[in-house]
Amino acid sequence: MRDAPAGVLHAASQRLLRAGFVHLVGGDHFAYLPLGQRTLKRITALACQTLEALGSQEISLPAASHIGDVAKGVIRSQRQLPRSAFEFQVEPQAGGRLRDGLLGARQSPVLRVFVLAGDQAELVQQLDAHEAALQRWLRACGLPTRPVLGLSPQGKIAQGLGYLTPEGSAPFLYCDACGYAAAQPIAGFRKPPAPDEPAQPLVEVATPGANTIEALARFLDVPKARTAKAVFLSAQMDDGEERLIFAVIRGDMDVSEAKLRIALGARHLRPASEAAIRAAGAEPGYASPIGLGADRVLIVADDAIPNSPNLVAGANRPGYHLRNTNYGRDYTAHLVTDIALARVGDACPRCGAPMRAAEAVQLLWRASFDLEDAMFSAADGAARKLALGLIQVNLGHVLVCIADAHHDEHGLRWPVEVAPYAVHLVRLGGAGEEAAASADALYDALWAAGVETLYDDRAESPGVKFADADLIGLPLRITVAPRALAAGGVEFKRRDEAQKAIVPLAEAAVRARQVLDELRAAQRCATAR
Repeated sequence: MRDAPAGVLHAASQRLLRAGFVHLVGGDHFAYLPLGQRTLKRITALACQTLEALGSQEISLPAASHIGDVAKGVIRSQRQLPRSAFEFQVEPQAGGRLRDGLLGARQSPVLRVFVLAGDQAELVQQLDAHEAALQRWLRACGLPTRPVLGLSPQGKIAQGLGYLTPEGSAPFLYCDACGYAAAQPIAGFRKPPAPDEPAQPLVEVATPGANTIEALARFLDVPKARTAKAVFLSAQMDDGEERLIFAVIRGDMDVSEAKLRIALGARHLRPASEAAIRAAGAEPGYASPIGLGADRVLIVADDAIPNSPNLVAGANRPGYHLRNTNYGRDYTAHLVTDIALARVGDACPRCGAPMRAAEAVQLLWRASFDLEDAMFSAADGAARKLALGLIQVNLGHVLVCIADAHHDEHGLRWPVEVAPYAVHLVRLGGAGEEAAASADALYDALWAAGVETLYDDRAESPGVKFADADLIGLPLRITVAPRALAAGGVEFKRRDEAQKAIVPLAEAAVRARQVLDELRAAQRCATAR
């Protein structure tokens, strides 16, 4: 393709589409074409080697949830632990957008690793070992990754590995000082401390028209950090019940709905209606948790609220606020936890340095569970629950991130370990000429030497063939043309270099293997650093 579909804005996905690795079907689904499928097989073969070196074995489950049934039927005693298994599946992806290309695909190939252990301590140790091995695998694929905190496909906070790129699928916050990286909706930060002062008496003041934090701070001439913001949401809980949520946060901060949803264990959050807010005894724009019945609303306070004395909050009647509200004296919450949205410039939760904005793709995430009905016999003879860990990698995201990391203005530049073919053999000249017979013979010789080769024998111009070779991006291009043969051989050009060299035809297959070995050695050195 000379041009990618107009609806796909993600640059790396455009390269894969134009080079014929994937194809858009049905308007918003992606098919993996032969080049893309071969590249995926290279990636998955490296993953298999990495995991099998840890003693993990490949399986195939009808659904990931069936791992408990398998474990229950196989694991009997402590002597069988720890153990791990992995599978490759294609599964639907939530929240996809065509503009994000493969990062927003409706379905994607995934790698799942199941780790079974006797307790949580052993499980964490095993998960760390598997994650470290998979990080080495991703580096071998040409992808530098770093530990990140993100969201799992189930919407939970998950530790994992991310690839930082301006073409990322989600906003992250990153600390250059210590390397902390987290998806912005769930990122932690050190909150500016409130003044240490004694609680003052409540005072009701008229605040006509001051129904926003900005208007209130201007009207009373106080910093927003000295106010309490009220955010009302309707939560659908896991049991299907709808609950009215009153989130209380300092006025200089915003509520992270992701943190709040996770803290509540809710499925979904949406803005509450004014009718529902008034039915709970609160007044939109002038609300506070003071005097609200615990049976009518679930109050969640940000963890900065108990340490922020004398805040201005609503009086629960139009046009009035209360000065000097204090948590514990005037009201309490059902839950106190971090629900604040971290922002660019906020202090890193680890080291305190300011964080910057970054875009990233979370390639790997992990989680741990207790298998309630899967028991084993421990060393002391007692029956104990199996601990289960899950690591998941989106392989479609791995593919497109490699395409993001390895390209130039002309097209893709595949690392030799994952390239769909090692050599792009280009034949110039007509079918009946000497170049045709020489190219055919070289093609056979390359395959016989173990060099997987893509052969372009189309009746196209040299410019078209060379442009397509650059677009596809195989590590080595060999051109068989009358001019090169007259000069004593065939033309070699590495995709990562501008210079060309003439190699005798009889030595071309051997020399190709040498060039590829050199590329592999260089890649291994880069991976080891």
